[in-house]
Amino acid sequence: MPLDSRALGAVLHEELTLHSTLCRREAGAFQQAVRSGDEVVVACTQERRLFGELAEQTEGAVSPVRFVNIRETGGWSQDARDASPKLAALLAAARLPEPEPVPTVTFRSAGRLLVIGPVHAAERAAALVGDVLDVTVFTQGPGAAGGAQERRYPVLGGRLLSLKGWLGAFDVEWVADNPIDLDLCTRCNACLSACPENAIGLDYQIDLAACTGHRACVKACQVAGAIQFDRVSAAPRTERFDLVLDLRPGEAMPTFAQHAPPQGYFRWGGQDAAVLLRLRDLVGEFEKPRFFTYRQKLCAHSRNQEVGCSACIDICSAEAVRSDKSRQQIQVNPHLCVGCGACTTVCPTGALSYAYPAAPDQGAKIRTLLGTYAAAGGGRATLLLHSQERGQQLVEELGRAARLGTAHGVPAQVIPMALWHTASLGLDVWLSAVAQGAAQVVVLVTAEEAPQYLDGLQAQMDVAQAILQGLGYAGRHLQLVRATSVADLDAALKVLAAARTQGPAVPARFAVAADKRSTLELAIDHLVAQAPAPAALPPAIALPAASPFGDVVVDASRCTLCLSCVSACPASALQDNPNAPQLRFVEKNCVQCGLCATTCPEDAIQLVPRLSLAPERAQPRVLNETQPWGCVRCGKPFGTLKAIEAMLTRLSGHPMFQGEALERLKMCGDCRVIDLYSAQNESKVTQL
Repeated sequence: MPLDSRALGAVLHEELTLHSTLCRREAGAFQQAVRSGDEVVVACTQERRLFGELAEQTEGAVSPVRFVNIRETGGWSQDARDASPKLAALLAAARLPEPEPVPTVTFRSAGRLLVIGPVHAAERAAALVGDVLDVTVFTQGPGAAGGAQERRYPVLGGRLLSLKGWLGAFDVEWVADNPIDLDLCTRCNACLSACPENAIGLDYQIDLAACTGHRACVKACQVAGAIQFDRVSAAPRTERFDLVLDLRPGEAMPTFAQHAPPQGYFRWGGQDAAVLLRLRDLVGEFEKPRFFTYRQKLCAHSRNQEVGCSACIDICSAEAVRSDKSRQQIQVNPHLCVGCGACTTVCPTGALSYAYPAAPDQGAKIRTLLGTYAAAGGGRATLLLHSQERGQQLVEELGRAARLGTAHGVPAQVIPMALWHTASLGLDVWLSAVAQGAAQVVVLVTAEEAPQYLDGLQAQMDVAQAILQGLGYAGRHLQLVRATSVADLDAALKVLAAARTQGPAVPARFAVAADKRSTLELAIDHLVAQAPAPAALPPAIALPAASPFGDVVVDASRCTLCLSCVSACPASALQDNPNAPQLRFVEKNCVQCGLCATTCPEDAIQLVPRLSLAPERAQPRVLNETQPWGCVRCGKPFGTLKAIEAMLTRLSGHPMFQGEALERLKMCGDCRVIDLYSAQNESKVTQL
């Protein structure tokens, strides 16, 4: 592939030596580099393992080594001769420091495996892993073939009630509705011979619908005592396992039907041997990063037992997020979390944020990619975000196809960037990338993403695109590309390369912050300042319903200024005035969670998704105000005119509030007590 080491070195501010066989004849250069103590970047991922072994065998090797692919991502492409700016960007990003470590989640597995399925299939699977795992079989489904005569594993049977948990902590609950205790059964087959209805199969399950109660099987099993018909009504049993292998077809599964099942749970159809290989390795102690951070004070999920935003719960494919209304928060189970980051992407407030790698780390990488690309003379950069698994595999397959001349390859202006998961970045980082010079931000999705992830990403992109179009930037800046094959990806990238978009004249230089709302403000402020036609900007941009920005409209004729919405607002967008009966609103703070509308007893509040461009969006404005109500006895204000009038109207027909009792509702708390005790016609407790 064409490489200009001098030009690349000039952009990266170092001297680069071009190697053609660094992993073979020129391995000495690599060994010398890893002895230097400086960080070493190797522009080859194919021989990562070989370089690792070479570094271990090199005496005095102390340098940390990183790897970056510049071959399939640009060197093997029809545009390879124009790809130097992209290659420089990829090399520069590879030199960035690793993200700071975060707390970890620990799993402990002793290798206790539960295999669920027909007994003959379960025993065959158990035979492949039984040398390293402690296997228990739970027979489920048709088992006409029966199990092996030799009983090598404990066998359970019955109706499965629940299966929940994760690696090292799966709790199984079942009812032993089979009269035959499979653990006591000696498999002598005497019961099969004795049963006149042929209601017993070789899986030693009794078909109770066919059984007419002769109980000949019980008499035949007197020695072993394995058959008891009163066992059907016994209490549920529970047991804990470390791993679960489910052989049942998908439609028969009572639990874990979600897109991302918990770690330690595997479905197997008997074909993919990789599943069993993974099972064999899951004995011991394992750690994974705690991928999220949660700040309850920012959460817009619940206030006063009312639910507002539930975006994170709705999108989680692992069912790791649940509502806790009583504590006004959500609960995230770190053992079930698979680190997709979709919850952080759709969170409007930033209460949930992606921890590893955090948004500032990803933002620094994007800024480095775009800045180096521009410094090397590149134009119209397209940032291609893809997963580290199937997405990266597709990009590499495309590069190899381009090398063989069967595909165009990754275009020169398309910069691939691998993510742990494609759903882990959202509105704040996308708009920051556009503000920093990206002509397009493209998210490559394959068949590995959950359907709700695609809907969530598209909704967020629609919001971002509406903002950019409202500001006057022409073209489609954010796109979701669906590809399951090299041909799909090649065709999509060709279309993207030909697209024309309009971006800010001066790229932004701000750093992505840990706080989502702060980053959004920085990005939007820069995009507004660099808008193509500032004089033509509208006062507000209408946005889709999923927008984290918007206005609140209050029906003044219905609002009584009870201010329950103020106490419910998690973002301090709705505020009272301590000096006057007013409901005020700061539009910049509003996250459109809907808690105010849900809480309002008068149904007087409506949400309007939009982005206000007026400077006043950061200042409180009055939504409703009224006159204070003064006590009819002492004149002290103690409520609002509308609230007291509404109360009087509603209670005027109640028999408890007639005459003087109704008049007391017009008094403050002190005067009400005085009037009650001074009244001559009131019955007192002491007189009863």
